[in-house]
Amino acid sequence: MINISGLRGALARLGQHFKTRDFIFHDGRDLRRFSIAGRTQAALAAAGAVTLVFSAYGVAQAGASAIALTGLTEAPLSPQAKVTKMQAEVADMQAKIQQIKYVADVRAKRVEARQAMIAAALNGQGNVQPVAYQPIDAKAAALAADVVAPLARVETAQVGLAIKARITTEKRYLAVAERARSLGIDPARFQSKPAAMGGPLIAADSAEAAADMAADAQFRALFQTWKKLDTLEDGLISIPSVQPIANMSFTSNFGIRSDPFRGTAAFHPGVDIQCKTGTPVYATADGMIDKAERSGGYGNMVEIDHGRGIQTRFGHLSKILVTAGQHVKRGQLIALSGSTGRSTGPHLHYEVRIDGRAVNPMPFLTTADYLTALKSPQLNTVPVSTETSDDSAD
Repeated sequence: MINISGLRGALARLGQHFKTRDFIFHDGRDLRRFSIAGRTQAALAAAGAVTLVFSAYGVAQAGASAIALTGLTEAPLSPQAKVTKMQAEVADMQAKIQQIKYVADVRAKRVEARQAMIAAALNGQGNVQPVAYQPIDAKAAALAADVVAPLARVETAQVGLAIKARITTEKRYLAVAERARSLGIDPARFQSKPAAMGGPLIAADSAEAAADMAADAQFRALFQTWKKLDTLEDGLISIPSVQPIANMSFTSNFGIRSDPFRGTAAFHPGVDIQCKTGTPVYATADGMIDKAERSGGYGNMVEIDHGRGIQTRFGHLSKILVTAGQHVKRGQLIALSGSTGRSTGPHLHYEVRIDGRAVNPMPFLTTADYLTALKSPQLNTVPVSTETSDDSAD
């Protein structure tokens, strides 16, 4: 039950605060006096309290609504909902990890491939392979930036090495090209046509992609320079450059000479090398046997096609040891020397032909024996070995 006496006491104590009060107001000219009874004060206080309570309630409701909108007071999730939410978070994390792993893998493989190219180009050994550019999504690159930072620094250093390697390779190419020219061969003979390229233009969509493409361009330039050198060096394999027999003594030179039978001026398309019958004769470059047969004034002859329009001929042989269509290597035994065909004694007739035209074989014989032979007084005398028919030159 309500304690009436206690309630009355509380009201009495509260009423003591609302006694009749006088207020004096000065308006600048007159003084005015107002009186407010205790009951009136109590009524005003009650009205203010009610207003304050409703205001506080409104503020509280507004705050609760705002918090609800931010999701801070969401209803507790069910166990299944919690598991689903956690699975989604784990899946998102795994996806990010896979992106980072992919970017790191691409960058690491790029570094390895570029390093192999640089090493092969600088050492002149191994097979240089082009580095396939693999673009990386800008968002994935940003996500993995911290992880691949060390690789990025290595790639920057590799670009500088690629430039140096390209310069070194270019110098090697120029030296080899000069060697080819000294033999009367245009280096362009060995160059393949540029590879066909095309496709839609897709501009790099980020600074990182543009930087990657610029670096890739340096490695493409290195590969193209190396490929040009490799093609030229491979072509030089087809250039005759070793002795056709072990010991050489030249008895007749290339060009216009006195024909040994008629005594008139005649063109000699090769050189005559004095040797005994049965002396081993070797291929002077890699190639395929084009002819291995009896051929007019050449007698028994072997003709080797070295590719790229270069051929060699070996005449007056006593025995042929190869067959047409057979592939031979530089230095491989192909025949034995003799005196068949238009010849007066054992010797080897040796020719070098380019695009079907006979050229001086001397520049192709770069051994010490060749240099000694150049100084031989016999080179400009009447040949010791001569032919015995009016067919092709000996």
